[in-house]
Amino acid sequence: MLTRIKANLTRQSKALEVLDDLLQEEFTHLMERRPQEVTQLEFSIHELLRQVAAERLCLKNELAERSVRVLADALPEAMADEASELKGLADAIERLEQRCSRQASSNAELVLALMDQGQDMLEFLHEKIAPSHKDTYARSGRLARTGTTQARLLSGRL
Repeated sequence: MLTRIKANLTRQSKALEVLDDLLQEEFTHLMERRPQEVTQLEFSIHELLRQVAAERLCLKNELAERSVRVLADALPEAMADEASELKGLADAIERLEQRCSRQASSNAELVLALMDQGQDMLEFLHEKIAPSHKDTYARSGRLARTGTTQARLLSGRL
């Protein structure tokens, strides 16, 4: 049982290291504004997170709702090395989770900033292509003044 738990924790630790690398690579692609590469990385990140969640669920079932630290503390003195190894793996996983969380937050902030920048640029361009004067023809064929510069559907007769 201990070997399965250690193997599970080791897989989680390695997966979180890969996740950290992927998140840093995503940040680089975001900074260089390469959306295709970001999209490809997102699929990998989501699949990796799915696998980590499956490992967690398997570990939870193996431990019967206990934590790794409780299990390590319950081990006899003769197994002190295994207990310290389990605690070390749990600590490593916690550190990696924190690092991944910080990197994901940085990525999210950058994505939102780029989205705001794109929205501002779109609004600026829309204002520039909208007609500057408000003179239009009314249905009767006379010149009418309107208060908006919104697009209108015109119909007329010859």
